Amino acid sequence: MTAEILPDGLSFHPLIPERWDDLEALFGSRGACAGCWCMYWRQTQREFEASAGEPNRFALRKLIETGVVPGLLAYHDGKAIGWISLGPRQSFQRLARSRVLKPVDEQEVWSVVCFFVAKEYRRQGLTARLLQEGVRFAAGCGAEIVEGYPIAVKSGNTPAVFIYTGIESAFLKAGFVEVARRSETRPMMRYYIKK
Repeated sequence: MTAEILPDGLSFHPLIPERWDDLEALFGSRGACAGCWCMYWRQTQREFEASAGEPNRFALRKLIETGVVPGLLAYHDGKAIGWISLGPRQSFQRLARSRVLKPVDEQEVWSVVCFFVAKEYRRQGLTARLLQEGVRFAAGCGAEIVEGYPIAVKSGNTPAVFIYTGIESAFLKAGFVEVARRSETRPMMRYYIKK
């Protein structure tokens, strides 16, 4: 496939218990990356180190079974090909402890903390589409601001494992604006939802 050209027929759906098998197929046995299962931002470092692998898989499944929707899946031809994790900022306790990603102000925001895209669909603009759908979903849940913490890629190829929070250009493409930068490579970006 040509770069920046996504296939027709994409659809996006909240992760609910009935879609768990699709997430497992997308993430594979390693839980997307090193047994994370998208729990990194929801845990302290000590909790994460103790839970990598099966405990994190169980924790994420338990979370969705309680009715929490931790993110959206992107599908092509009935197969899950991408993931975005987002929710109210207070859902992600690691953000509260971050010096670089501490709150910009007192406004309530939804945070985008993670992406995972199947290898054959990378570098085609799917992250920006996931962001657009994430904003739409957050707006439907009453959010007024969606915030993300991408990496500002300088040059060359940055391995995918290091850009799980997304890249700055995808956020710009999706209509986000920079609101703070406490680290040269980590802008804080927001999308302001018009009511």
